[in-house]
Amino acid sequence: PVQYADYTLWQRELLGDEDDSESVGASQVEFWRRELAEIPQELQLPFDRPRPAVASHAGDVVELAFDARMHRRVLSLARESGASAFMVMQAAVAALLSRLGAGEDIPIGSPVAGRLDEALDDLVGFFVNTLVLRTDVSGDPSFVELVERVREADLRAFGAQDVPFERLVEVLNPVRSMGRHPLFQVALAIQNAPVSELVMPGLEAEAGPGGTGAAKFDLSFNLAESFTGSGEPAGISGGIEFAT
Repeated sequence: PVQYADYTLWQRELLGDEDDSESVGASQVEFWRRELAEIPQELQLPFDRPRPAVASHAGDVVELAFDARMHRRVLSLARESGASAFMVMQAAVAALLSRLGAGEDIPIGSPVAGRLDEALDDLVGFFVNTLVLRTDVSGDPSFVELVERVREADLRAFGAQDVPFERLVEVLNPVRSMGRHPLFQVALAIQNAPVSELVMPGLEAEAGPGGTGAAKFDLSFNLAESFTGSGEPAGISGGIEFAT
C-alpha cells in the first residue's frame, strides 16, 4: 500500500531540481513569477482601526448561510460559465472587496487538497497547499465576465499547484511585515467533500463549532456546500473569520 513517505518522495521527484530549467519545479516557479508580478503588497480594506505593527492574530467569526435557492443559483451560474461553485464564490468575494475599496487587483489565498491521485484518497497525511488566486476586477465587467476571468486564472493556477507556498514566498521574496500575511491577506475555502461520520463503539459523536478566538488572515471566508440525500443543493454555510 502507498504510504505518506512514498508521496513525499514522489513529490520531490516530480518537482525535480529548480536549477534545471526543464524541471517541473523550475517551470512552476517561473509561472508564479509571471502570475504574481506586481501583486498588491497589502489590500486596502476599510478597517475601523489601524493595522498593528505586529499581528496579534486575535480574531472572531461572523456566521454566514445561504439557503437552498441561492445554492441552486450559484450552481446554475457555475454550469453556464463552465466554472465551479468555488469560482462563482471567489468572483463574489473579489467583487465585494473591490466595491469596499480594495482596488481592482484582488489576490485571494485558497487551500487545495493536493490529493491528485486516487491512491491518496484514504491516506493519512498532510497534502494541502495554498494557492494565490489573483482576480482582475478592472474595466467594470459584468458578474458573468468576472466569473469567466476567475475561471481562466484559477485553471492556470491549479496547473501549477505543486510548488509549496512556503517555497514560493522564499523565491518571490515579497516585502515582509510582521503585521500582515505575505502575498494575500484574504482567504477563501469551500469544503465540498462529503461529510463523514465519526463512529466509535459506545459513543455518539457530532461535529460542532469550535471557535478559536484567532484569525490567520485579515479575512477568511470558510464555507461548505451541503446536499440532500438525493444530491439536491441544500445550502452553503460557514463563517467569515476576521482579525479583531
